[in-house]
Amino acid sequence: MKISIKLKFSLAIAVLLALTVGLLSTLVLQGIERNQREQMEAELAKHSQVAGQYVRQTYVTGENRPEPLAFMASRGQRMAQNIAMLSGLQTVLYDQQGREAGSSSLAAEKMEIADTLGYALQGKLAYQTSPGGDSLLYFAPIEGESGLLGAVRFQYPLRQDREFLAQIERQFWTVGITVLLGGFLAGYGYFYRFAALIGRLRSASNRIRAGEYLEQPPVKRRDELGELGRDIYYMSTAIGDNIRSLEAEKHKLELAVQKLRELERQQKHFIGNISHEFKTPLTSIRAYIDLLGMYRDDPKLLEDAVGSIGRETARLQDMVDKVLRLSALEKYDFEQHAEPVDMLELLYDVVSRMSGKAARFDIQITTDLKPAVVLADRESLLHIMINLLDNAVKYNKPGGSIQLAAAPEDSRLRIDVTDTGTGIAADARDKIFEPFFTGGSDRSRETGGTGLGLPLVRELAEKQGGSAELTATSAGGSTFTVYLPLYKA
Repeated sequence: MKISIKLKFSLAIAVLLALTVGLLSTLVLQGIERNQREQMEAELAKHSQVAGQYVRQTYVTGENRPEPLAFMASRGQRMAQNIAMLSGLQTVLYDQQGREAGSSSLAAEKMEIADTLGYALQGKLAYQTSPGGDSLLYFAPIEGESGLLGAVRFQYPLRQDREFLAQIERQFWTVGITVLLGGFLAGYGYFYRFAALIGRLRSASNRIRAGEYLEQPPVKRRDELGELGRDIYYMSTAIGDNIRSLEAEKHKLELAVQKLRELERQQKHFIGNISHEFKTPLTSIRAYIDLLGMYRDDPKLLEDAVGSIGRETARLQDMVDKVLRLSALEKYDFEQHAEPVDMLELLYDVVSRMSGKAARFDIQITTDLKPAVVLADRESLLHIMINLLDNAVKYNKPGGSIQLAAAPEDSRLRIDVTDTGTGIAADARDKIFEPFFTGGSDRSRETGGTGLGLPLVRELAEKQGGSAELTATSAGGSTFTVYLPLYKA
């Protein structure tokens, strides 16, 4: 059976109070009883001295001094009555032989007193209690000038003292029971509040176990319970932080798993595309080799074969170079060396390099460049701009143009490459930055595109802390935009 802590503590307080009151009452009652006895003995000793002095004085002042036995026999009754009047106690006088010589009361209590009286006749003080315990018989010797005259007995009433002691004991019982009940109720009330605080702490721990973390300490006190409440609050905060950290790590792991799955999917797609793209030029080369083996003396076939094999070989080499560069971007980030780069100089350099190819396709390149310095890897920037301008040339129209513009925008440099080509179909715009996606096989074969240029541009731009995106496209051309972080000295 479960017993609440408040009941246990209340019973403990009650037991302690009961023991305290019991011990205190015992000590007080014993003290009162000892004080009564001491007062009684002092009073009886005083009365015995007075009685002895009175008897001796009566004995020595007589005209004819008789023998002690005769004196006690003749004068004992009267002296007993006088001593009783002086002391206020029943008095009995005895002679040397223990015979009663006088008594102040005709109805004196009859008891066996021989032994006690014998002690008194031997010159010693002695007393005994009556059978009912209501009185005390006190015996004292009476000494004369020449020896023992006899003994005196006082009957001291004990009833009043006993009644007083019993009354005090009853009061102690009353006070003890009152204190016991009051202490139990007060303790129960106090520990009820104490137990309520413990209940709040337990409720707080249950909330933490249920995943509800505390916003403040459940108990605010300047004692051990307050310290425990603060410790529970700090524990709740620490657990909450740890749980949130674990949830964040779990979320990161889930994202990592999703990314790995996506990478696996892209890898399979990449391998399938690269196998297909590699197979196309190799098939063309193998076909011309077979034809040359069959028609070695055909000059026209030889000329066509050399030109076609050269183009396919150049395309295959360009494809291999870009695949290797994309692969290197995933593994060798440490080869990126960020430094301040003067973009005005770099862009003019790129335009100069691409001017010859643009002229072969009758395409004009115009510029609108503002001075800017970015923090990036110079070689990566060259690859980004050369790929964008190369695509703008490949997918342009004869007699078309390319607009290259660059200007600071907030904390970034914006670079726009705009061509006057055929644009990009709506269903291809979301895939244009995927590896080997060219927007159509016919378009790829006509231009020699591999579908790796734009993925390479985006990867390199993101490695520099920037981005690359298709910002506009239509039947009249497309605009690709690159953002790069400006250098802050």
